[in-house]
Amino acid sequence: MAESLTTEVLRDAIRRLAAQAESCADELSALDGTLGDGDLGVTLVRGLRSVADEADGLPPDLGAALLQCAKALVSLSGSTYGTLLATGVMSAARAAKGRTEVSWRESADLLAGAMEAMQRRGKAELGDKTVLDAIAATAEALRRADAANAMLPAAQQAVREAIAEFRDRPARQGRARMFGENSIGKDDPGMVAWLRLLEGLS
Repeated sequence: MAESLTTEVLRDAIRRLAAQAESCADELSALDGTLGDGDLGVTLVRGLRSVADEADGLPPDLGAALLQCAKALVSLSGSTYGTLLATGVMSAARAAKGRTEVSWRESADLLAGAMEAMQRRGKAELGDKTVLDAIAATAEALRRADAANAMLPAAQQAVREAIAEFRDRPARQGRARMFGENSIGKDDPGMVAWLRLLEGLS
């Protein structure tokens, strides 16, 4: 495992994420179809393809590289999910501006900052059964991990537990909230998408 996040590591992660989006697109769109408009899988594929197209040209400055990724997401994805992800990446870009590497220990703070930016943009709260709850679980797991190579497995497990925890709660944001009590017993598509992306990094 690389000792820190660099642009080279970011390039590899982008390619992994784009491939993972392709492999789980049908699953995510089907899941989204039960609580939304059924385009989540397509949104992720298009957005991450756009980011992957930028990978070779990303600069050594991590902040600038992340900003370029965010712009690629914004340019192609008109969905709420894509916009929120781009907002989070922009937040991380600001935090990493002027740096060529970020330690894995700092990743929890970057993610927490991204989550707060997404929260402000989407007007959602933790507990609303959205991707924010999955991101919060990820950040907490990253902080608790006792070694860098334990961080990703811990984050994946934390998100699985969060999905299970929220399964029997009603959705309170986005299109899913219109389903009211019928959203109880169903997994939030955005949370599952976040888990699949984390799994793609393994």
